Amino acid sequence: MNTLHAAGIVLALHFALASLAGAEQALPLHIRVDSPEPGATVRNDVHQAPIRGRALLSQRPADFDVMIVLDISGSTVHPAGVDVDGDGQIGVALPVDPPVPGAPAQTPKSTDPGDSILAAEVAAADRLVGSLEQGGRVRVGVVSFSGDMNPDTGRRRRYDQQDAWLEVPLSADFAAVQARLPAILARGPYGGTNFAAGLRLAITELAGLQGARSPSRPGARKVVLFLTDGVPTFPVAEGSVSDPGDIEAALTAARLARQAGITVHSYGIGPSALDNPRAASEIARITQGTFLPVRKPGDIVSFLQATSFADVEDVSFTNLTTREISYDVDLAADGSFSGFVPVRAGSNRVRITALASDSTSSSVEFDLRFERSGASERELALELERIRERNKELVLRAEREPIRRFREQQRKQLLFEPAEAQEEGDR
Repeated sequence: MNTLHAAGIVLALHFALASLAGAEQALPLHIRVDSPEPGATVRNDVHQAPIRGRALLSQRPADFDVMIVLDISGSTVHPAGVDVDGDGQIGVALPVDPPVPGAPAQTPKSTDPGDSILAAEVAAADRLVGSLEQGGRVRVGVVSFSGDMNPDTGRRRRYDQQDAWLEVPLSADFAAVQARLPAILARGPYGGTNFAAGLRLAITELAGLQGARSPSRPGARKVVLFLTDGVPTFPVAEGSVSDPGDIEAALTAARLARQAGITVHSYGIGPSALDNPRAASEIARITQGTFLPVRKPGDIVSFLQATSFADVEDVSFTNLTTREISYDVDLAADGSFSGFVPVRAGSNRVRITALASDSTSSSVEFDLRFERSGASERELALELERIRERNKELVLRAEREPIRRFREQQRKQLLFEPAEAQEEGDR
C-alpha cells in the first residue's frame, strides 16, 4: 500500500476516535432468558432442564460485523497434532533432507494434509460460523493472507503485490460463508507472512473504505479474529525472517484498526507463534482485544469456538433448590447461550450468572417445574454424544484464569447462601 493511500485511510478513520471515548467504563451486563418462560413446566427423560438465552452489555450495539483473518503462509502445512479431517488418522511430519548450504530451508510436509494447521484454522472458522445465531444481528467475512516469495531472493516478487485476499465479504448467510471455506484449504499453504496486509484488508471491509465489497453498517461493533501460526515476515526484506519493519507494519495496521473502532482478538497457534508473540499480542493490546496463546495447534478449533466478541466470557446455571451448579453451557461468540441445569421433580429455583470481559457479573433468577418423560434410545444416544463433544470445549474454557476465578466464586457463594425452601407438594 503506498503512502498516499495509507494517509487516506488515516483521514477516513479520524472521526471514529470520538466514538471510543468512555470505552474503558464498565457497562452493566443484561441477561435475557428465551426459554423456558418463568413458571413453565419442563419435561425430559433425564433430570436436566434445557435453557436458552442471551447475555449482552447494555449501551453496546446488538449487531456485530466480524472478519475472520486466516494465515495461509507456508508454515501452516505443518501437522496440527489432531485428526482435523476425521479420517481416523493423525497426520505427522515427514522427514526432510539435510539442509544444503545456500538453498532455501525445506518445509516439512505431513502424512495427512487434511490434518495441517491450515486445516485446523479452516475447521475452526467453520465451527464458529456454524455456532452463530441466525437473524441478521451478526455478519461474518473471511480474509486470508500470506506473501508471494521469490524463490531465488526470498523477497517479495513485486513491491506492489497482493498479499491478502477477501475470501468472503461480510454476510449474514452463514451457510454461504461456510461453503467458501473449503476452497481456502484446497489452494493450500504457501509463501511468507504479511500480518499488515491481512489486517489492512479487514479494516477496509469493516470500515467500508474505498474498494470495500462489504456493505457498510455503521451501528455494528466491528471485530477481527486474527489467526496465525508465526510472526510477520513481510512486507520488508526476506520472507523467511521477521524484521523490525515487518513488525512495525503490523502494529501500524493495528493502530488504524483502533482508530476505526475495530477490536482485534489474535490467536498465536503453535510453538513458532509463541516463541516470539510480540506482534500478535501487541496487535490485540493496541485494539483493546485479547491475545490467546494456543500451544497445541489442533486446539484452535475449540479456542475459536469459545471466542466472545460480545464481551461475555462465561455463563453458569445454578439450581438454588438442589444446590447444584452447571457449566454445561454452550456460549456462542455473539452472547447467545444454551445449556442444561440439573433439576428435581417439582419446582426449581434457577439462577443464571454471566461473566463479562471486564470481570463484572450479573444474574437473573426464575422458577420452573420439572416432570420426567420418556425418551427413545436414539434420543438418549444423541444426548450422550452431545455431552462427549462438549467435554473438551468445557475443559479448555475452564483453563482460562478469569473463568476459573468466576466459577470458584459461584461455588463459594452457593456454599454460604441459605437453601431454598421446598414447597409442600414437592417433598
